[in-house]
Amino acid sequence: MLLPTVPRVRLRSAVAPSVDTPFGPLAFATTIGSTVLPPLPDEQFQLTGDRMLARWTTPGASVELLLTPYDPELDPETWGPLTGCRAAVWRIDATAPLGRVRFSAELPARLPEGADAGWDGVQALAAVTVEDGTTRLTVGGNDEEAICCAALKGEAPGRWAALMDEVYDRSFSTWGVDFGRHHGMTWTLPPLEAGDHCELPVVAAWAPAADESANTLYAVMPSPTVVLRQVTAEPVEGADASNAG
Repeated sequence: MLLPTVPRVRLRSAVAPSVDTPFGPLAFATTIGSTVLPPLPDEQFQLTGDRMLARWTTPGASVELLLTPYDPELDPETWGPLTGCRAAVWRIDATAPLGRVRFSAELPARLPEGADAGWDGVQALAAVTVEDGTTRLTVGGNDEEAICCAALKGEAPGRWAALMDEVYDRSFSTWGVDFGRHHGMTWTLPPLEAGDHCELPVVAAWAPAADESANTLYAVMPSPTVVLRQVTAEPVEGADASNAG
């Protein structure tokens, strides 16, 4: 469960969670087996600091999605300032064996005229960058290597650490990251057992296209633990803890 001790207010009506970016909304979707979870969550909560937590419950799993502002704490002597940066943390808790789980973060398939999109990942980072003459947007998250390393940090099932060989031999692997048409990414997870959980971060950062410091790329490299630590470090005054879910 994400942020079980952070106060929240239950929202009366739910909206499909997304992140507003200069190139349209970054939308999220979860598929368990052949079932796509509905865009509207079963429950939705407002947290302090312009944060939102959505929750879906299925017969075999509980899924949560946190949307939050994010400060990547870039060194101003090295990186130019960002125009905006927001993060998502997706978490699944399996209550039954799950053979196939997918999570996606996608920008609109039709980008504004003049915008180009492409793969922009580096070691341990899956990323795509969209750029026009004015703005550069990078969306990033774990690549396959980072997913295996997350297993060593308690962010994914520990046995996934042994899958590192599959990262370098994709010919026999049934899991990994798909970049589609470079408008976003889809993560297909290794199988989950009852009692397993997995957390995946997604960060969207944008800045003026004229800035050549690669600031958006380095802004989208956090672990979910880092994002959650920022949330819990924030003051929580004004929230109604009596409505915590």
